[in-house]
Amino acid sequence: MDIKRLLVANRGEIALRVIRACRELEIETVAVYSDADRESLHVRFADDDVCIGPPPARDSYLKIPRIIAAAEITGADAIHPGYGFLAENAEFAETCQASNVTFIGPTAEQIRVMGDKAAARRAMTEVGVPIIPGTPGPVEDPDEALSFAREIGFPVIIKAAAGGGGKGMRVAKNVDDFARSFQLARSEALSAFGNGDVYVEKYLSRPRHVEFQILGDRHGHVIHLGERDCSVQRRHQKLIEEAPSPAVDADLRARMGEAAVRGAKAIDYVGAGTIEMLLDEDGSFYFMEMNTRIQVEHPVTEMLTGIDLVKEQIRVASGEPLSVTELPPLRGHVIECRINAEDPSRNFQPSPGKIEAFHPPGGPGVRLDTHVYAGYTVPPYYDSLLAKLICQGRDREEAITRMRVALESFIIEGVTTTAPFLSRVMTHPAFRAGDIDTKFLEREGQLMKEPV
Repeated sequence: MDIKRLLVANRGEIALRVIRACRELEIETVAVYSDADRESLHVRFADDDVCIGPPPARDSYLKIPRIIAAAEITGADAIHPGYGFLAENAEFAETCQASNVTFIGPTAEQIRVMGDKAAARRAMTEVGVPIIPGTPGPVEDPDEALSFAREIGFPVIIKAAAGGGGKGMRVAKNVDDFARSFQLARSEALSAFGNGDVYVEKYLSRPRHVEFQILGDRHGHVIHLGERDCSVQRRHQKLIEEAPSPAVDADLRARMGEAAVRGAKAIDYVGAGTIEMLLDEDGSFYFMEMNTRIQVEHPVTEMLTGIDLVKEQIRVASGEPLSVTELPPLRGHVIECRINAEDPSRNFQPSPGKIEAFHPPGGPGVRLDTHVYAGYTVPPYYDSLLAKLICQGRDREEAITRMRVALESFIIEGVTTTAPFLSRVMTHPAFRAGDIDTKFLEREGQLMKEPV
């Protein structure tokens, strides 16, 4: 292993997760933190730490020169970006390379191609991966966009070319709706990403969101580690993820997995990444986007396959080949719930503040990834994720039951959390039956409300 000292350019539970992997690989770690995160556990558990600025992310975790300077000061020879922040920033990957620091992730060019939705669609089309019918690239003229929408048929979705996280997306149900939706998507895209380019796509009314975990190395190996079903989401933000997908059998997994690998091989992908697809009711599937980083929901695949994805990332970045060459036998069923400091009954309003009591669940098949403890203050500046609760069972029914019991025995006091809401989802008949899609929560709005 060439890497001796690794800087984690992130915070919260993912920073702790990377530090844990480094400990197992006997690599020293450096934490960076903003003033708001001085008391965070990732700072305590790293071998060294550097303050990189005031609380707002734009003044700390997004400041490339400060992170590179922290690596130089502490003698770090590698940087792991985690997810979010700079994880999919091609300029950051380039700056690491120029500074002789190993970037734990794909090349800047791979990030750039997959970060541009139009370029990604072109790359997938060239190797025969099915994509949702849509404009071949960004379209500026509203009339041209409308004629294309008429051609593929309404409803359509207008999407930011440089977008993600549900921003810069608008659905137009008919011709009358189109002009307003087009302008709104453009202005949203411009304010969120500094780029107003949008493209138009066919809108699927009840699709599942199914993603494939990809691993690639510098020796030409690219494999998939099965799918995760992320259909339970709100405003394109995932809340619950599970594997295997209730809608995917062995034949469909083989076909979707082969397409995902073909797509990743098209750009000679290196590292961990995720090919995201939409699975329609008739069994058709379409490439949506590729995330060129570790995902929030990576523990689902780790528990299902027994493979440590973060250690694989670090080994691959060191030039080693993948430790696995094919999808191993799947071990039962795994579900992850994201527990956020938010109030579902108030439109998921963030709930920062001090955690007065914290008692995590336990038992067979229960994993908790968290950076939270009693006395910790949840800052208002960042994503409100407190913990990821992951439960494994011999089958889906046992995994759901374990998750429900774990959620009910999870004590977090001082802030409002999404745990009671998630527990209600676990008991919902449609969820239990696996009859879910990306519009599930839109239809079942009562789940957001506390029962009287």
